[in-house]
Amino acid sequence: MFEPLQDAWQAFVAIPHLRLYVAVVWIAYLVWLGGWIVLQKREPVATLSWLLGLAALPVIGFLIYQVFGPQKIKRHRLRRSRSRMPRESTGLDGDDEAIELARLGAATTGLPPSTARSVRLLVDGAATYAALLEAVRGAREHVHLEYYTCQPDSTGNALLEALVERARAGVKVRLLLDAVGSASATKQFFAPLLSAGGEFCWFHPARFGRIWTRTWVNMRTHRKIVVIDGRIGFTGGINITDDENDSLRDDAFRDLHLRIEGDAVRALQLVFVEDWMYATRSRAVLAELPRDPPPREPGPVSTQVLPSGPDSSWESIHRMHVSAIHTARERVWLSTPYFVPGEAASMALTSAALGGLDVRLMVPRRSDSLLVTLAARSYFDELLAAGVKVYEYGPRMLHTKALLVDDAFALIGSANFDNRSFRLNFELSVLFHDPTIAGELAALFELDLANAPRVRDDRQRPLWRARLPEALARLGSPLL
Repeated sequence: MFEPLQDAWQAFVAIPHLRLYVAVVWIAYLVWLGGWIVLQKREPVATLSWLLGLAALPVIGFLIYQVFGPQKIKRHRLRRSRSRMPRESTGLDGDDEAIELARLGAATTGLPPSTARSVRLLVDGAATYAALLEAVRGAREHVHLEYYTCQPDSTGNALLEALVERARAGVKVRLLLDAVGSASATKQFFAPLLSAGGEFCWFHPARFGRIWTRTWVNMRTHRKIVVIDGRIGFTGGINITDDENDSLRDDAFRDLHLRIEGDAVRALQLVFVEDWMYATRSRAVLAELPRDPPPREPGPVSTQVLPSGPDSSWESIHRMHVSAIHTARERVWLSTPYFVPGEAASMALTSAALGGLDVRLMVPRRSDSLLVTLAARSYFDELLAAGVKVYEYGPRMLHTKALLVDDAFALIGSANFDNRSFRLNFELSVLFHDPTIAGELAALFELDLANAPRVRDDRQRPLWRARLPEALARLGSPLL
């Protein structure tokens, strides 16, 4: 059975000057691919790591790079629509820090600061799903939804039934889901929505069969956006799944979401429309939206919608986190399920603590990824040494992604405090400059502290069960 293979191998190794040919091909491979990587002008450490990996593993390394290597996406943006977004006064006059952050948000996203008439913090899934279903059932024109995860379970079926009912009533329903995060939902699950006249599309479906193009499996839409009739918007960290429904499960994720009314909803609408056009490769949705925005409806809550993703090099959410921390004068409280910071983010936190500020970090005692849990713990020693107070929430999985700065700024959304959220995924967060929202977020943080023991710097850390696994997990930080 193996004789033909053995004969072929013997014929191959008998080729004259084989080593020279292999060496020439290997060098040409390194020069071609290495030049491509170098010209992308990434961080020197990341560039050198990829070059060494590709040199040591010529075939396997190339396949890994095809899937997980850095990429930039070029896609059409509705610049004309962005230019028509109302440039209204946001009540930031005289507040230098707020003006600076507003300018940063506008420059990195193309979306001007806005306001909201009403903002509700929705704690956990049950409250979020109840508010969402109520708003969907009241829709009269359209319902636009974008999610990372929508599971075909009790929670997903409840939302789907509401969407089908609205679609049958003539409401335009569009549902955009990430192809990886919602992979368990089959076409059959969405068949009733399509039959009722609704529309559905996958974001970045797998392209493994097209060897001439790189796959997008490493770049997902992690956004959670719902826009109803252009009036009501939802965003935050909660997906559509029983895993986050505390009315069904005692161990449901601890999470936070937002219900927004006012001019800020226009920005959510614009981000969804751009994502929908990109995924469907169709501009038909534009014909159903008003060419000129309706009159402004200024509200009391200063708001900045922050989309970010691999289609922009500005890393708006990353920059906003770091810049907001640098503006702090009293406290910086951060809650995140995944904590794998880069150098700039880590330095911002430790600098704030070294400067005498009240810096607190809350992470899950055990996230849904052991590798991420270990990588996060590898940063604890330097944080604790700088004076950062670190807490591990349990017994539920902490999924809240929020930053509180002083008594003024609250940043809430879908982005974790890690490289994947800052650079690889399509994310969306919202910055509020409002003492009321900041106070509500502070109260929620303090409530969660009751279930989050503080990490001590004299904790037991055995070499084989803690220090070594954490150090190894940290090596994979750029991909986590």
